[in-house]
Amino acid sequence: MKLILAIISNDDSTALIRGLNKESYQVTKLATTGGFLRAGNTTLLIGCEAEKVQRAIEIIEKYSSQREELVPNTAGYDMGAFSTYPVKVTVGGATVFVLDVEQFLKL
Repeated sequence: MKLILAIISNDDSTALIRGLNKESYQVTKLATTGGFLRAGNTTLLIGCEAEKVQRAIEIIEKYSSQREELVPNTAGYDMGAFSTYPVKVTVGGATVFVLDVEQFLKL
């Protein structure tokens, strides 16, 4: 048994969850916040058998597209100064962790 933790953009979460559910993956959705852009994202918990992990990763990759966005420059806020010029950053994509599950109970 494996546990997949997938951190994705909020914008990608609905389509990704539908794609996973369509192939019988059960998903738990958590609302989380990223540390770099301080923006909301979604963390998915997906439990599955070891042989289904690669397919789940393929689905995550399909629905988690990277794209560039302009965001406010917050680099100087902590130093008492700020810039009004937006910065182009890459957002989206997915960060995926696959963990071994020692025990799984459904009570």
